[in-house]
Order: sequence, then C-alpha cells, then structure tokens
Amino acid sequence: MDLVLVGLPGSGKSAVGRRLANRHNATFVDLDDLVERRVGKSVPTIFADEGEASFRRHEHEAVLSLGPADPDRELRRVIATGGGAVIDPRNRWLLYRGRFPVWLDGAPEVLAARLGKSIRVRPLVAGRDAMATLRQLTEERRRFYAPALQISGAANVDAILRTLEERMADGPRPAVTVLRADTAIGRVEIGYGIAATAVGAALTRGEARRAILLAEPRTWEVAGSGIADALAADGWPVERILLPRGENAKRLHVVEETCRALARLHVDRRETLVAIGGGALTHAAGFVAAMYLRGVAVVHVPTTLVGQVDAALGGKTAVDIPEGKNLVGAFHQPVAFIADVSFNATLPVRQRRAALGEVVKMAVLGDDRLLELIEQDGEAYARGDSEPIESGAVAEMVERCAWAKVEVVTADAREANVRMTLNLGHTLGHGIEAAAGYRAIMHGEAVAYGLRGAFAMALAMGLTTAQRADRVNRLLDRLELAIEPPAVTREAVMEHVATDKKHATGRLNWVLPTESGVVVRSDVPPEAVESGLAAALRIAPRGAPRAESLRS
Repeated sequence: MDLVLVGLPGSGKSAVGRRLANRHNATFVDLDDLVERRVGKSVPTIFADEGEASFRRHEHEAVLSLGPADPDRELRRVIATGGGAVIDPRNRWLLYRGRFPVWLDGAPEVLAARLGKSIRVRPLVAGRDAMATLRQLTEERRRFYAPALQISGAANVDAILRTLEERMADGPRPAVTVLRADTAIGRVEIGYGIAATAVGAALTRGEARRAILLAEPRTWEVAGSGIADALAADGWPVERILLPRGENAKRLHVVEETCRALARLHVDRRETLVAIGGGALTHAAGFVAAMYLRGVAVVHVPTTLVGQVDAALGGKTAVDIPEGKNLVGAFHQPVAFIADVSFNATLPVRQRRAALGEVVKMAVLGDDRLLELIEQDGEAYARGDSEPIESGAVAEMVERCAWAKVEVVTADAREANVRMTLNLGHTLGHGIEAAAGYRAIMHGEAVAYGLRGAFAMALAMGLTTAQRADRVNRLLDRLELAIEPPAVTREAVMEHVATDKKHATGRLNWVLPTESGVVVRSDVPPEAVESGLAAALRIAPRGAPRAESLRS
C-alpha cells in the first residue's frame, strides 16, 4: 500500500512521512526531493529560473514516475507531496486512486510559526505575510485536500502516527474522490466509484429517514439499482420512482405524475430526493423537487457526461413545452452534486460524442487547457475507448467544467448577468432542438450546431479571428459533431429562436465568442444572424452561391 500525505507547507508531511516509513520499513518519497534530483536544481531555484508553471510540469513528471500504486495491504511506500502538487487534477487522480491519501491539516497561525523556524525555503510563502498567504492557500486548496483523510497536523508527531496506524487498517479503496467542496450552491463531489457512498453521506447530513430515488428505466439498470442495493445494505429503506427516458421526462404531465407518486409515499418537507440520470432526468427531477410541497431537498447524481459537466449543476430546473425548450422551470439548488465518472463507461457512443459539444462550449468560454484536453482525448472518448476514463482525462474534463460553472453560478445564481455566458451556442441550438421536436437531435449535438453558428456570427461582427473559429470548427469536425445539415427548416428554427428565454426588453441577447472568451450582445445585425443560422444549419446563407461543401 502507498500512503500519500498532502497539506500546506509546514503541516509536517516530511517529518510524519519519514517516521511512518521507518516504523514499517517502507520507502519514503519526498516529491520535492524527487523533482530536485530529476531536474538538478533546488525547488526555489526552479521557481526563480523557470517560474511556477514550469515547476508544476516537473512536479507532474515526478508524480508519473511513481508508477502504479502498490496493491499490497502492507505499507510499502510513504509519499510526501509538495503543498501544491494536488492542484493539478491529473496529479490528484494518480496520487489518490488506489492509494491512501491523508490530509495533514493545520491552522495558518500554527503553520506560519513553524515556517518561521524552518531553514527550508517555501517559494510561495517566502517574502510574504506567511499567515495571510497560508489562509489564502487554505481556501484555494481545500477542495483538493478534502477527499483525503483529514488529520490535524497541529498535534505532535506521535499522536498523528497513532491515528494513522488505526486508520491504515482500512486500506485504500477502489473508489476515489478527487474533489470535494461545500459551496454556496451545495456540496460538489467528483470521483470514480463514489456514487453510493456519497449519496448515503448526503442523506445522513440531511437527516433523511429513507432514500427516495428518481431515475429512468435504462439508468436504473446501469446505475440506480447498484446505488439502491448499496444503500439498502447500509440500512437505508429505499423507494423508487421511474420517469420516462430522456427529453420525454421533461413534460408537465410527467411532473404531475411524479408529484402524485411522492404524495402516495407520504413524502414530507424534511425528506431528500435523489435524482439519478442524465441531464434531462435531473432537470425534470429538480423541477419536481422545486414544486413539491413548495420545495424539498434534492441530490443530483448525473450519470452522463453532459449531466456531469453542465445540466445537473447550478440549480436550473425546467421542462419543455411545444413553444420552446426549458420555458417552464425554477431555480432550485441541489444539496449535493455527485459526479461519478465511472458511469461514463456505460454510455452509448452517440451520447458520449454529443456530450462533448457541451465540453467544447465550456472550453470556448476561456479554458485553453480544457480545449487542449478535448483535442488530445476527445476522439478516443467519443468512439468509446476506456483509456480517457482510466487515465483521468474524463475526470479532469468534468472537474474543469463543473468548477467553472460553480464559480459562475455562485456569482450569479439566477442568470441576471455573467451566468448568461453559459448559454454560448444555446440560442440556435435550442431552436434546432425544438424544431426537431426534441427527438432527432441530442442536446450536445444541438449545442455543437449552435457553436458553429455563434462563431459565424462573431466572425461577421469582427469579434473573433478566423484562426480561433477554424480551430473550434476543426475540432467539431474531428469529433464528428454538427457535420450534416439537421432535418429542420430555417423558418422553424427562427420561430423557436423568437421565443428564446434570453430575450430582454424586447431584444434577444446573443452569447458570442471572442478570441479568449465570450461577450453578450443584443445589437447583432440581421446579416450576422443570417450568417450564424446558415453555419448552424450547414447551408449557404441566403443570397450567397451554394458551395459544394460547407464542412470546415
């Protein structure tokens, strides 16, 4: 077994790690020492000569050099990490999965006092107000440390070792949590194989008396029944309500039927619903939770990539009506959002591919690393390969998208300003979905069409460059998204666009890409809208000669 120590500078990782390794005749690895040996420079010198970004690359290479986790139940290796090693999502995946992570926590006052006596230079603290810096680092990194077993680093080493000896008997688990955060919009957890345990913990926090699971039939087979069995094994009484599959769950009559089922179960305001399924299911179940008894708690367990990166997070719940998508809804934040990336392995290829439309959208909002990640691993994930899941690439995609959305929604929970940017590609995309009757085109596919349209509009207005647009359009080509013209008419799409919920004071707000992010504009000229509509529908603009191919 490998035990991994994480925590802020001064928390005692090296001292505890050496003592623990000596007790068990295990190998002790100090990650900073490993970096120094590999690079041939001290950590402070690397920071000074190359900068923090370069140091983090060296640090990631050192983590990779550790190789696979030791599966032996006996302690074989103790790994003390630098305080910032777990900022990198891929480092956390490698350090936490199959290993026993421990967070040595400590009050900033205690850690600052220790650092003041240490001869070792910590580049991120040196020359600064140590206490203020440590407080800031604590807030910034808490979500990265929180998945590990938390032990007070303020205790003496012997006390810490006694606690570790007691808890090590549990050994590492096959499941791994890579991020846990209590936010203003609920708890956010991301990991692999974590669903049942995290749901049970959420129900316990909510003092629930039973587990009331809402799912769709297919999702129940691949995810819901396993969660139900695990909860029942832990002593939870389990109730099940099945909703129709996909967008069919987002109908007002389904909401009524589900509320009546809850009434027959005598569900009261103190209970918690658990929504298990894709984005459409969590939207519908969230709306039910918002409406029933004027609001009951809900836990979202999205089982699709589109649900994990977007739909199930942020508290927007809605159902469709013939006049448009998501026109009837409410803001109702879940008490917990649990993204278990292991469920991605059960998804059909088309669902995987379609979801990447939403991931590309999140990247275009301003995350270049996410865009690179999709370029590197998107095609493999889309065709159903397991490697992007096993390597942690999918977990990183989910984390980058989900945390970006947490930050936006925390700043603007009810879509009054900045949250509107999350609708990039959605105005034309929703219009195409609605024109297709919410059946022929999946949501992520529609967003991909909308992205092509948004870039065409932005190019027509001089908001972005051809190079930026080409990069995204080529990526959509490689992912085989929005290639063929959708089976809808321009008139039907524009009719639905006219009822889009992003209207304000009689004008439609368009979210359009720039070179490094997006802007919201309500002054889009008709000719730019025509360019966008043509690009989204993969047809020639009106008045333009028909090209042999409109593929990018």
